[in-house]
Amino acid sequence: MRGVWGIHPGWGVTAVRVAVALVFIVAGWGKVNAGLGVVGANFEKWGIPLGSVAGPFIAILELVGGTLLLLGIAGRWLGLLFTIEFIVAFFYVKLPNGFAGARIDMLLLAGSFLIFAAGPGKAAIDALWLEKETAAGRTVPRTA
Repeated sequence: MRGVWGIHPGWGVTAVRVAVALVFIVAGWGKVNAGLGVVGANFEKWGIPLGSVAGPFIAILELVGGTLLLLGIAGRWLGLLFTIEFIVAFFYVKLPNGFAGARIDMLLLAGSFLIFAAGPGKAAIDALWLEKETAAGRTVPRTA
């Protein structure tokens, strides 16, 4: 894939990764600060199965996973987990109440899927040992 003005497309993915990670860190910090019991109760209220378990898991995932994503560690795996999270958040929780309240969740779903599908982009720790770029410009997992 060609970049614009000689800028590698991986830098675009990096910008998305950093923005998504910062949103997750702030959201996760807010959930942890509110109390994991409160988060679990809210998940139960929204009808999320096993909400008292899922709520604290999501809070920790967003805080710790967001921090790892910011650094570019385990980017594809976190992209997959956040994609699954936001499929549920967008389609099951937010969209039934109207699109206006679901827009941010849709963007986080798209950003998470981009990271899962394209990798963490440039300036990621993963790029040092988990991902390598081929001569054709494709990112592929490193082999031993």
